[in-house]
Amino acid sequence: MSETAGASGRAAVRRGLGSRLLHLLATQLELRMLLVIIVVMAVLSLISPYFLTPKNLLNVMDQSVIAGMVALGQTLVILIGGIDLSVGSLIGVSAVALGLVFPKFGVPLGIVACLATGTALGLVNGVIISAGKVAPFVVTLGMMSVGRSMAYVLSGASSIGNIPDSLGSLTEDSLFGIPIDFMCLIVAYAIAWYFLTFAKGGRTLYAIGSNVEAARIAGLSINLWSIAAYVIAGLMSAVAAVFLTSKVLSIDPIGGAGAELNSIAAVVIGGASLFGGRGSIIGTLGGVFIMVFISNGLNLLNVSPYWQGTAIGSIIIAAVLIERLLSGGRSGA
Repeated sequence: MSETAGASGRAAVRRGLGSRLLHLLATQLELRMLLVIIVVMAVLSLISPYFLTPKNLLNVMDQSVIAGMVALGQTLVILIGGIDLSVGSLIGVSAVALGLVFPKFGVPLGIVACLATGTALGLVNGVIISAGKVAPFVVTLGMMSVGRSMAYVLSGASSIGNIPDSLGSLTEDSLFGIPIDFMCLIVAYAIAWYFLTFAKGGRTLYAIGSNVEAARIAGLSINLWSIAAYVIAGLMSAVAAVFLTSKVLSIDPIGGAGAELNSIAAVVIGGASLFGGRGSIIGTLGGVFIMVFISNGLNLLNVSPYWQGTAIGSIIIAAVLIERLLSGGRSGA
């Protein structure tokens, strides 16, 4: 009798643990992302013996920097219920600004010009959307065309070379075996996490995305922080332009093409709602890693680039469906 009771007790404990684990998975986005990352890494390590090699992991870190910087800015925009389709073009025109300035004034001022260009165009996006009450899709779609056109005009529709080695060191050097550019990515995400978690501005972004009218009634600075989200998105695009230039040691007016879709995909895979109000900067970082892992794994398996888009697109759709199921199908998911 006692043995039966003991077995029943152990079964109840297991059911309780399983129930608590499912509850954690349903409520903790970061835990879900960590689990998915572990599963993806485990699968890729089984099908490719080269995936977990130090050389390949360093390559993965390097690949995640540019996508991660852009996705960080996109996260803030999506949190307020917006979207930024211009980030890829802002990379291109900001890089061209760098290329035009550094030959005469040096690399430091070239980087300043690059960052200022991305920030200024992000400000234009934010002001028109917030003050002009124009749909983010329309404004940023227009800026996508304007930015790409400016990149071609300013560069004379040609690449800019002769990039100094000092700029290339940003993506070539490492500290304690970790690439400096990847360390910059982690620092940027740590700052963004602190801002969204503890700063009033971060909580305001969530409030705007959840219910803009309630946020306005509460006296929150709606326009200020909405504009700030687009400004930061523009700034992060320019930061990505600096690292892209450092990586390839060349500036092409078409640089950054496709970054808008990749950044949106990373944010969505990271569990953010395209309706705003829900998401996590850690989730976005996880989304970036998942996309890079999968792309890297497909390359290791010699999968045709023409099929890689299909694979990544299918994963994006599956991620949204799974996220919706795990989150209980909440409105706005």
